[in-house]
Amino acid sequence: MATPDPRQQLDHLAAQLDELGAVLARLLDENRSLRTSQEQLMGERAALLSKNEQARSRVEAMILRLKSMEQNA
Repeated sequence: MATPDPRQQLDHLAAQLDELGAVLARLLDENRSLRTSQEQLMGERAALLSKNEQARSRVEAMILRLKSMEQNA
């Protein structure tokens, strides 16, 4: 079996490096996008939790008022 030409080996390595560079760039972009989405979703979650807590408080207050009205009747 003949040994590959050093120039061919170098060209092959250069092509692999270019391919790895492209993959790295794509993964970095994807990671950045995912982090942005995660931050947005966390913000939305916090807002929804806050609204949920406000609704719970209002419902509890209404229940207390209804119980109070029931006792006064």
